[in-house]
Amino acid sequence: MTKRTQFLTTSAATMLAAALAVASCNGPGTPGAQDTPTSGNVAVGVDETFAPILQAEIDTFGKLYPNAHLKTSFQPEEKVMLDLVNDKIKLAVVSRELNAEEKADFEKQTISTRTTHIGIDGLAIVLNRSNPDSLLTVAQLADIFTGKTANWSQVSGKKGLSAINVVFDANRSSTARFVRDSVTRGAALTTRVFAATSNPALIDYVATHPNAIGVVGVNWISDRDDPAAMKFANKVRVASITSRPNPTPADYIQPYQVYLAEKTPQQLAEHRELQNYPLRRNLYIISREARAGLGTGFASFVAGKSGQLIFQKSGLLPAQMQARIVTTPKL
Repeated sequence: MTKRTQFLTTSAATMLAAALAVASCNGPGTPGAQDTPTSGNVAVGVDETFAPILQAEIDTFGKLYPNAHLKTSFQPEEKVMLDLVNDKIKLAVVSRELNAEEKADFEKQTISTRTTHIGIDGLAIVLNRSNPDSLLTVAQLADIFTGKTANWSQVSGKKGLSAINVVFDANRSSTARFVRDSVTRGAALTTRVFAATSNPALIDYVATHPNAIGVVGVNWISDRDDPAAMKFANKVRVASITSRPNPTPADYIQPYQVYLAEKTPQQLAEHRELQNYPLRRNLYIISREARAGLGTGFASFVAGKSGQLIFQKSGLLPAQMQARIVTTPKL
């Protein structure tokens, strides 16, 4: 009897320490005295790539705490971070930590920021449903995004599709930054690159343009209980990706939770069928809130048990998730 190896993920109930007590030192005349971790008003900026998952978090938090009012703006990552530095928002939900310039700006303002890891996201490469080239390596993606590979016939030798059109969700978006940082390694993007006005517009563009290739956050198409997500998913074809050299068809994977989970070098060495999805990234809440107010309460909720379960259900990987290898007999 042979064996096969499965990689399973289980949610850990571990919650980050939540500052959910009212700051008792504030008197009734103190500015912001009515702003507690579960009530009041706070401005939150969210990278629009994560709109579906964060809207679910915000809706749930609002139902639990009716006196909590989050004024949320969904914008490209660069605009979100500018708003955070300029004190237009108290919380930013983005896929990177502060860079050196931003840290210096906060030091000048004598502001101490707090960064909370809340989940792991995967970028989905989406194609027109008529495109036969649905198995792509990271090296092929790099050539496509830089323009070195300009036609689909160069990918697999199949005829029928011509010049490749690359589309991102918006100018200065986090997905475009990730591609430049982690796929093209700083090389300039192809001249045949377009910015849609939103993630739904990107999906519609790819669905109606056979030559297109797009990049979206997987939460737009991963929640099988969300009719809107399934409608988007049915419009396009999600490519399978691998970073392995000389891959076999079994080596190509999609951004499912099982592949978003971080595998150790030892696990990868012992179980060749396992690999990390190559287009994975961390998701953070960055707070500039000076006291334990509503922003702190919301960040604690998202990082806690209930908020992490929303991540798990949506198809993203919760930050508070442990992984284990289970070997079962193959019948």
